[in-house]
Amino acid sequence: MNAQHPVPPARKLADFEGHWSLTRDIVHENGPPAFFEGEAHWTPQGDGLAYLEAGMLTVQGLAPIQGERRYVWGPDLTVYFEDGRVFHHVPPRGGPVSHWCDPDQYDGRYDFSHWPSFEVEWQVNGPRKAYRMTSTYRRV
Repeated sequence: MNAQHPVPPARKLADFEGHWSLTRDIVHENGPPAFFEGEAHWTPQGDGLAYLEAGMLTVQGLAPIQGERRYVWGPDLTVYFEDGRVFHHVPPRGGPVSHWCDPDQYDGRYDFSHWPSFEVEWQVNGPRKAYRMTSTYRRV
């Protein structure tokens, strides 16, 4: 990378601990757009961090609904579903990630270039899903 686009420093698990604001844009290929606004919390759990996000999901044309999601982040930045299955590994300097959830493919990217805020983008494709989701986290 050049001076205009320096390589961000490697992130470690402790960098995420704490309280973050969270916004998320969801653009469906064949459906109304959606927007999520809420908070994300990373709190100590064993040798990792428990992740909890909560907020309001608004889908164009529908009443807003409360939404919540939980994961566990390991010390090596591996993200696990609540049931212990591996979701993906966060690249310490940002970059691509992927997850196969039969029959849908999740291709993502972490961007830490504006730390202490960061973005995570997922493109989801499959017979059941087709959307792009961009989440922006800002430390509170």
